[in-house]
Amino acid sequence: MAIQHISQLRCVICGTVYPAGNRYTCDQCGVEGILDVEYDYEKVAQTLTRRALAQRAHWHWRYEELIPVDFSLPLPSLQLGWTPVYHADRLSEWMGVRDLYVKDDGRNPSASFKDRASSVGVMKAIEYHAKTIACASTGNAASSLACFAAAVGMPSVIFVPEKAPEPKIAQLLVFGATVVKVKGTYDAAYDFCMEACAKYGWYNRNCAINSYLVEGKKTCGLEIAEQFADMMPDWVCLSVGDGCTIAGTWKGIREMYHLGFIKKLPRMLGVQAAGCKPVADAFHSGKDLVNVDGQTRADSINCGTPRNWRKAVHALRESKGEIVAVTDAEIMEAMNQTARLSAVFGEPSGAASVAGVKRAIADGIIKKTESVCAVITGNGLKDVKAAMETAGTPIHIEPKLSALDEALKKQHET
Repeated sequence: MAIQHISQLRCVICGTVYPAGNRYTCDQCGVEGILDVEYDYEKVAQTLTRRALAQRAHWHWRYEELIPVDFSLPLPSLQLGWTPVYHADRLSEWMGVRDLYVKDDGRNPSASFKDRASSVGVMKAIEYHAKTIACASTGNAASSLACFAAAVGMPSVIFVPEKAPEPKIAQLLVFGATVVKVKGTYDAAYDFCMEACAKYGWYNRNCAINSYLVEGKKTCGLEIAEQFADMMPDWVCLSVGDGCTIAGTWKGIREMYHLGFIKKLPRMLGVQAAGCKPVADAFHSGKDLVNVDGQTRADSINCGTPRNWRKAVHALRESKGEIVAVTDAEIMEAMNQTARLSAVFGEPSGAASVAGVKRAIADGIIKKTESVCAVITGNGLKDVKAAMETAGTPIHIEPKLSALDEALKKQHET
């Protein structure tokens, strides 16, 4: 069982250690005392080898020594992880960088990076004999949880803010989740979810307090390290909301370096929306985070009260990385250009990584001679309204060639 490789849980604030088990946060530091899962890497190295990986299926669970679930239990049957990486020549040229790679995590079962975390969440819920699993989300974590709960036959309850995009709500309902649309922001939905989990004994999938969920997210970093191997890019870029996505990815990359699978570590680039950048402000000020009232079209990173900000800042500092803020206009432009120049359709929060790379190049953070991997964390069909607002309109004419001639002429002129 892979859970035997866990050595302990450690508080990210005070460093207090706890044995592995059904624990959310530190007794000393309260809800802000998020825990980090630590492993016996000597034991891991005995079985997680190149030869072993060469014989395993290409999916999320191939790194079983570093995923804290009981592998004696049945796994969800969905194909998860090992998402493709594309060398995007034309997008590189548009940005002005030597090499740009795009990792399309919109290919996961619910079309989101968050499937990595939710898969671990439902497995832990089964392990601890929970009857129901719940979370709060702006959309992607919600739909991924509903998807994986359906895969294992477990009821799910999802709390979403009232402005959550309709396509994401539709996913929740189709997967059979009980959907609670909360009047207010994501933070209101999160607080309400916490109260409900405490009252009803539901397993809490929120990455903000559940350290095991970040271990699912780190599989993106494990994959990046294995997929690039000796050709690791200089930078790996992800959008930042709560902070655990970039923290988890960095942890995975760092573990693969520690285990000898890669010879160099990339620098991490975080990207936040200009209208919601509390993690960026904390990183640049060197002070504790100040919560904000987030305003951005990139709903999946519109997190004004990020609970995992310490892990994100640590990942950025340890990797000698940086974090930038981009406007909604830059995000929407990147959404279009990523689709047209690399054929990867990302939602606003996913395309934010590409916008951030372009901004970092313009600001001199990323050199034009360097290489970058940008992770697209969600498919563009998650927010069709945003895509339609920025992609243009169709030609609407009578079915006559003369009308088509005129329309094409006008289109060429503009």
